[in-house]
Amino acid sequence: MSSDYKDIQLSALELDENHRTELAKKLIDSLDKKRDEDIEQAWIDEVKRRKEEIESGAVTPISGIEVLKAARELLKK
Repeated sequence: MSSDYKDIQLSALELDENHRTELAKKLIDSLDKKRDEDIEQAWIDEVKRRKEEIESGAVTPISGIEVLKAARELLKK
């Protein structure tokens, strides 16, 4: 561990409960934001991949109505 990290950690632990709570929330929010960005990028990549599959003819798209009909049939079994 770096000495900066240890100093920050010790300073944070000396804060009163309200300030520690506020700091913890801000740190967690910063992690959630990164996770949201990662998820958004994953969806963008997936959309591009699916678009390429359709355009290349590797897959044939089907309508939402057909998907729902097939899903209902599967649920009947």
